[in-house]
Amino acid sequence: MRYLDRLQPLALLVMRLALGAIIVVHGSHKVFGGLHHHAEFVVSLGLPGWTAYLSAFTEFFGGLLVLLGLFTRVAALAICIDVSVAIAKVNFHNGLMGNGGYEFPLALAALAFALIFFGGGPIAFDHIRAPGGGKAK
Repeated sequence: MRYLDRLQPLALLVMRLALGAIIVVHGSHKVFGGLHHHAEFVVSLGLPGWTAYLSAFTEFFGGLLVLLGLFTRVAALAICIDVSVAIAKVNFHNGLMGNGGYEFPLALAALAFALIFFGGGPIAFDHIRAPGGGKAK
């Protein structure tokens, strides 16, 4: 199965695109249509109001960075923390499965967690901006 190793860059690209697209959409709804509502919701959870803005912009801009593969590890860390807080404060009491469960956010957190350690891969702007311009040595 060593031939599958050659497809790892494609796997990282698919992971980034899936996570980034989902997170950007979630963040854009908050940033461009419901920031005040999101802030009220976050305060109702017992968190400071400023964290609502932090989470909304983390989702939107962090998702864009993950899509591009730019500062992937840092953006994935921020997304992983954001989604983990959401699981703990919103979804966990609903259980793993079913309405409001944490199965979907857990999958997103797992993708983000993997990207923290693997990075964006060679099909990413991180690779291009690396020393040597991403060229093979």
